[in-house]
Amino acid sequence: MSLGVWVSCSENDSMRIIRIIKSINTARHAAAALCLLLAGTAGAAETRPPLTLAGPASVVSFPLLHMIDSGALKSHADRVTFRLWQNPDQLRVLLANGQVDYTAAPANLPALLANRGEPVRLLNISVWGQLWLVSRDPQVRRYADLSGKVLLTSFSRDLPAILLDEVLRAEHVAGKVTLRRTRDMQDAVALMLAGQADHAVLGEPMASLLLWRNARAGGAPLYRSQSLASAWREAFPGQPALPQAGLMASSRRAPDLALSRAVEHAYAASARWCSAQPRACAELTHRHLPQLPVAAIEASIRVTRLDSRPASEVRPQLEALYRLIADKHPQAIGGRLPDVGFYGP
Repeated sequence: MSLGVWVSCSENDSMRIIRIIKSINTARHAAAALCLLLAGTAGAAETRPPLTLAGPASVVSFPLLHMIDSGALKSHADRVTFRLWQNPDQLRVLLANGQVDYTAAPANLPALLANRGEPVRLLNISVWGQLWLVSRDPQVRRYADLSGKVLLTSFSRDLPAILLDEVLRAEHVAGKVTLRRTRDMQDAVALMLAGQADHAVLGEPMASLLLWRNARAGGAPLYRSQSLASAWREAFPGQPALPQAGLMASSRRAPDLALSRAVEHAYAASARWCSAQPRACAELTHRHLPQLPVAAIEASIRVTRLDSRPASEVRPQLEALYRLIADKHPQAIGGRLPDVGFYGP
C-alpha cells in the first residue's frame, strides 16, 4: 500500500517528502554531534577533579588562601578548597584518609612519611623560622637569659619542640629552664594575658596576637624578645638557615609532576604577593580565618621570613637539618635522610 501511495504522489509532493527526510537526517546528525560535544565536555570535566589544599592557621598557609581567591589553579581544577588542621597528628589522619591533596607542613613530617613508605614529596620550603620568645621582662632578650625561669610552650613531640630543645642546649640552659607545657598556643596566650606566666615561646601569628590583645587590654608591657631563627643562626653558624615549614604533595598527587610543579609555582607567586602586600594579605586571610584580627595577621607577616624556594634547590639546608634531627631525634624523620626523589617539585 505504501508503494501505491508513493507512485500516486505528484512531483511537488515527492520533493517535499525528500526535503523532510533530509531535514530529519540533518537533525539526527546535529543531535549526534551535540551528544559528542557534551560527552567531550563531560570528559574534560572529569580530568579536572577538585583540589583540597590544607594548612594550619599560620603564615605558611596564607599563600594557599591567596591561591584560592586569585584562581591561581583554575586551569588545573574546577574547584579548589582549603581545609584547616590544628596539629600534625590531625594532618597525618587527613593524609592517611586521602582527604587533602597539597598541604602546608613542618619540614620533618613529609620526611617521616616518606621514610615510612608513603610516596609523598616535599615541594618547597617557604617559612624560615616562625617561633618567637615573648617575655614580660625587658631584661630577657635572648633564650640564654631564661636560666632559672619558667617558659610556657605548647610543643612536645613535633618540630618546634625539637628546635627549642636544640637552641636551649646550644645556649647551655637546657635543664636550667623549666618548661611548662600547655594544651595549645591559645592556652599559653591566655595565661600570659592573665598574668599567670612571664615567658612563652609562640609560633606566628599567635605571638603577634598575644602582643595585640595585650596592648588592646592595656596590660603590663610584653616584649618580643628573640626569634628562634635568630637564636638558631647564633647556635649553629655552620647551618644558619632554618627550613621550618613548606608545602608537600600527598601520596595520591605526588606522582603528577606537572600538577605539582603548577601548584609549587602558584604558591611561590602567592608567597611573593603576601610578602609585598602584608596588609592586603592580612585582610584576605582574615576573610578565611575570621578568628584572627587583621592587625595581628599583618604583624606576623612582617616579622616572618616568607620566602618560597623549591625543595630540590634547598636540599642542602634541609639535609643539614635532617642530619641534626636524625642524630638526636631519629623518630621525627623515620631514622634516615629521605631519598633524592623526595625533593620536589
